[in-house]
Amino acid sequence: MADTEVMGAKGLPLSQEAPELSKHTNHMANVLKANPGMYEQMAQKTTPNGYTFDMAIQTGVDNPGHPYIVTVGATAGDEETYTTWAPFFDEVIARRHNGFPADGKQPTNMNPDDLKHAGFDENYVKSSRVRTGRSIRGLCMPPFSTRAERRAIRDSIVKATQTLDGELAGHYEGLEDMTEERQEELIGKHLMFDKPVSPLLLSGGMARDWPDARGVYLADTEKFIVWVNEEDHMRIVSMQMDGNMTEVFTRFCNATNQIEAAMKAEGHEYMHNEHLGYVLACPSNLGTGIRAGCHVLLPKLSEHEKFGEVLLNLRLQKRGVGGVDTASVGGKFDISNLDRLGFSEVTLVQMVCDGINTLVDLEKALEAGEDINDRVPAPIEVPWK
Repeated sequence: MADTEVMGAKGLPLSQEAPELSKHTNHMANVLKANPGMYEQMAQKTTPNGYTFDMAIQTGVDNPGHPYIVTVGATAGDEETYTTWAPFFDEVIARRHNGFPADGKQPTNMNPDDLKHAGFDENYVKSSRVRTGRSIRGLCMPPFSTRAERRAIRDSIVKATQTLDGELAGHYEGLEDMTEERQEELIGKHLMFDKPVSPLLLSGGMARDWPDARGVYLADTEKFIVWVNEEDHMRIVSMQMDGNMTEVFTRFCNATNQIEAAMKAEGHEYMHNEHLGYVLACPSNLGTGIRAGCHVLLPKLSEHEKFGEVLLNLRLQKRGVGGVDTASVGGKFDISNLDRLGFSEVTLVQMVCDGINTLVDLEKALEAGEDINDRVPAPIEVPWK
């Protein structure tokens, strides 16, 4: 053994602790494989809360991934995760977020008046939704939070949401006290989450102590909800069954800002910094954490050979209306923003509004028998390239 071998806490060389990643394809594995010795460097450090590098990468070790579906493979246990192992996470973030640089600045704009949108053609756009996550500073995130922290998170959110009024007024329902029938009812209406079953989430520690301190704040209108202690401290969602994205985004901004104002009155605030924006447990959601989406009917365009190129150029992504990894039914897709990091909230929602209008125009052109090959939009450039 070389004199320079780095030793771990139990007196064994850290090189012997490094995971076997030769068949792994997630971003975590690709970064470590591209940087020999990085594991040993990172594994010497822990966050002030005691989160270790092995904890951070466990989900990616347990789940090798797929050659064509590259997951992140790492989770944050606390706010300091991203600074303690900055060399590693900066590269993971760059790979996941289209080259976002280590010195990049994340803009934030939660002013709904800056959104310019006259509305969708609701013959094609059937529903609108904006969601994000938020973390409460000073408390560990779901992959690493203790039971006491999880309950403190719940209590803080419940107290803050009790200040909401008007169309945001509602009540909190805890999963511990919820009947199975009530839970299934809310899940069926897309108002509640279920126990994690994905190996990615299970390995990331999201299901520990289930269902302790999990629940939902539900507005009486059912147009606004806050999920508590799911994948993040909060999952904030505004939605309605039409194409009025302006109303949805306005409600979203007002509620998100009001909740933080109520928290600040109690000495709490959201995790946020100028580099990463809003700090969340999965690096894929850093920045804004926003996914603004609509259910859109595109039966002809979705069959066109240029559909994928059009989506990519508009910085949009498609899913089936049942969520991730579900297929389209009848040409209906959930269309949302591709990016989370590097653009402000208003900019991302604007891109969704403008992009969906473009998709609908192309769908109408195909219905009229027109050739759209020369109407593929130019790619939207990312601001740091």
